[in-house]
Amino acid sequence: MRYAALILLPALALGACSSKPKPPPEVVVAPAAWAAPAGGGAEVWPAADWWQGFGSAELDRLIAEAKAGNADLGQAAARVAQAEAQLRIAGSSLWPSLSLSGGATRRRGSDTGTGSGAADTWRSTYSASLSASYEIDFWGANAADRAAAAASLAASRFDRETVALTVTSGVATTYLQVLSLRDRLDVARRNLAIAEEVLRLVEAKVGAGAASDLDLAQQRTVVAQRRAAIPPLEQNLREQSAALAVLLGTAPTGFEVAGQSLAPVKMPPAAAGLPSALLARRPDIASAEARLVAADANIDAARAAFFPQVTLSASMALTQAAVGDLFDLSNAAYSLGASLLQTIFDGGRVAAQHELAKAQKEELVQSYRGAVLAAFSDAEVTLGAVDSLNRQRLLQDEVLAQARRSLELAQIQYRAGAADLLTVLNAQQSLYSAEDQAAQVKLSALQAYVGLYRALGGGWQAP
Repeated sequence: MRYAALILLPALALGACSSKPKPPPEVVVAPAAWAAPAGGGAEVWPAADWWQGFGSAELDRLIAEAKAGNADLGQAAARVAQAEAQLRIAGSSLWPSLSLSGGATRRRGSDTGTGSGAADTWRSTYSASLSASYEIDFWGANAADRAAAAASLAASRFDRETVALTVTSGVATTYLQVLSLRDRLDVARRNLAIAEEVLRLVEAKVGAGAASDLDLAQQRTVVAQRRAAIPPLEQNLREQSAALAVLLGTAPTGFEVAGQSLAPVKMPPAAAGLPSALLARRPDIASAEARLVAADANIDAARAAFFPQVTLSASMALTQAAVGDLFDLSNAAYSLGASLLQTIFDGGRVAAQHELAKAQKEELVQSYRGAVLAAFSDAEVTLGAVDSLNRQRLLQDEVLAQARRSLELAQIQYRAGAADLLTVLNAQQSLYSAEDQAAQVKLSALQAYVGLYRALGGGWQAP
């Protein structure tokens, strides 16, 4: 077998080369700067623990639980393990195939001797064989298959990071939604209490003959409307709490969020860095690039199928009558061989496979282009949302302050008989709308920061 090894070693060296990965095409020219206000220094990017900028210890804990128990992340990890196994499978073709076999036979035959005549005897024969074969990768087909598997593994790992970013941003968004709904419920209940207080005042005035039954019916309508606004908010809160539990990988039953309001949640700093660096900071773009590398390798493998396959083989066979003599190499039979296989006619199958590989790459190029355009669009839109919602939040705070003052003055004037009930009702409605809108605007502003961090890659960097 040492002669076979001498032949196979140079073949291994011939098959060890592989094509060099090509850089991704420049499908979109990166803008020099963001159109929306980017905030911060040009080189500043979100940190990998960006959610800590909201100043919520509970949110930090929930994201840690999601990273450990989320089902989507578990599936992504399993897909990485599958890609690792596929890489080992593809890499095995670069090595020789060795096989060992053994056997034993026992035959009954006649043994003619002297004296007593013929007698039946049993004969045992033992055999063992060792064989090796290796396909010389002259044209790089096997190396290309391995390169494609390696690129697919890289893409799977980048996909896992994309899923992790989606999960963390989903937890943050849903948690903020839960707190916002609790704020809105508090607003609805406080406004119901105000409406009930005004109702008692109207009832007293009706009893004293200072107000009409129409005034009483109008205020009772307002109270009924305030009560009817609460159940939908409670149901939405239950739904969001259940969705958050699923993101954490736990059952919704018994799951509770400790936070009661968005008030303690901070507005984190925002900085978008340079547009030219965005594509290196998003795992989904890195995944698309890795798939382009795999497509190039698949084209190389399809191209190599046009050329002949060369296979070397070697074997050694041993046959003895006794087990103890089985490994006596003096009677071993050796064989060495080489074969060449070239397809003469296949109905265009190999050519079609080559065209298929090229068309699949073109599809991936367009997919990569779409991902790049979406990345720039996401960043621009979320930067604009952060800026506009922060300005809207400040304006809404002023609306809320004026609505509170308006209701306070309307109630004072109504008690003094200087204003009618319609003035109070309008002031009530304005305050309710202003408070509810303020809660929703703050939620939108906080979620815009979450969207911005996701659009910027969430602090991810290529290893």
